[in-house]
Amino acid sequence: MTDAPPPADDPSRPLPPTHRRAVWTTIVASQLVVALLTASGVFWVHRSWNDRIDEGDVVSHVVDKPETADDGPQGPMNILVMGSDTRVGEGNGIDGENADGSQRSDTVILVHVSADRTNAYGVSMPRDAIVDRPECRVDGKKIEGEDGVRFNTAFSVGGPQCTVQTVEKLTGIYIDHFLVLDFRGFKDMVDAVGGVEVCIPFEVDDPEHDIFFDAGTQTLTGDDALNYVRERYKLSVTGDLGRMKRQQAFIASMISKVSSAGTLSQPKKVIDFVNAVTSSIRVDQDLDSVGKLVDLAMEFRDTGLEAIKFVTVPVVPDPDNPEVTLVWADSADRLWRRIAQDQKLGKDFRADSIGADDGVGTEGQDDDPSAGGNGGDGGGNADNRAERAEQRRQAGLCA
Repeated sequence: MTDAPPPADDPSRPLPPTHRRAVWTTIVASQLVVALLTASGVFWVHRSWNDRIDEGDVVSHVVDKPETADDGPQGPMNILVMGSDTRVGEGNGIDGENADGSQRSDTVILVHVSADRTNAYGVSMPRDAIVDRPECRVDGKKIEGEDGVRFNTAFSVGGPQCTVQTVEKLTGIYIDHFLVLDFRGFKDMVDAVGGVEVCIPFEVDDPEHDIFFDAGTQTLTGDDALNYVRERYKLSVTGDLGRMKRQQAFIASMISKVSSAGTLSQPKKVIDFVNAVTSSIRVDQDLDSVGKLVDLAMEFRDTGLEAIKFVTVPVVPDPDNPEVTLVWADSADRLWRRIAQDQKLGKDFRADSIGADDGVGTEGQDDDPSAGGNGGDGGGNADNRAERAEQRRQAGLCA
């Protein structure tokens, strides 16, 4: 006779593939953990987490929310994720910059989740791209717009509210939620799961910025992880564009780590991760409690790792200053239409994507016939694969 499989509640039993979900699924798992505690313990943990989350802002919109389709209660969801480079607060004083307390959006990613919740993609928006920033209203006050300025000035002059309004105005896409994370929160999240695996193609020796890395596959924690996603002088010959691609690869690797059985089966890792999230995020009014975050997490229960992709807004040299700055390419309009119409990326955009299910150092999987698309050849030939591999190396990623 063969040995019987371990019972379903045996912690040694591998988690089924359906449990490898997006990053917010971790919060759902945490509810199962705390449910095993005493009633008073559950109350204490929930109150502790809720106390860490500041009261959320009511989002001020400049576009109308699309009507939900008649065939279901859910509509597509768009979340604007912003990384603040503030040096204010414990754990954020990583250098001598921004001593005046000012802050910019070091990272902006527009996350689109399909109405059926089976696929999602994040679109990195270059912080230094030149745009005509529209006027915005924050706390009842009008902030004048300005033409020909860098995209991240919206965050500098009006924080997340002005950034949300700027994205809505420039793209026509309704933003359902926003989330802001600072340096300390990022480091704490990485440390909570025991670090994130990356592959660095060559040794980095940058004493000017105090950044040093060995070559090869390795697990980064703390300041090393932060340096990795922020570095844009040695690792990336393409500057900020390469930095964004590296951020996408790091986030994809972290989602995979957070969603793995090795994390979800360890209560301490789960609770430490949720502690990190709730201690450092700023959110809109509809996400400002653990219960609301759990509700959001449940929206992702059907979104597998293979369905989560990351891309960058198409850009071209700025006609007014081609050697220094960039502007959104005309093809960006097609990307915004895809999001507004709740369509998949299509092979034209998917070809250069990085997936949450990609192994460290591998290229995105672009040959999925279900990806759809209305342009591009999908990058299926050897020349295109070699070109993408070179792009990864230029971004500081193994290929």
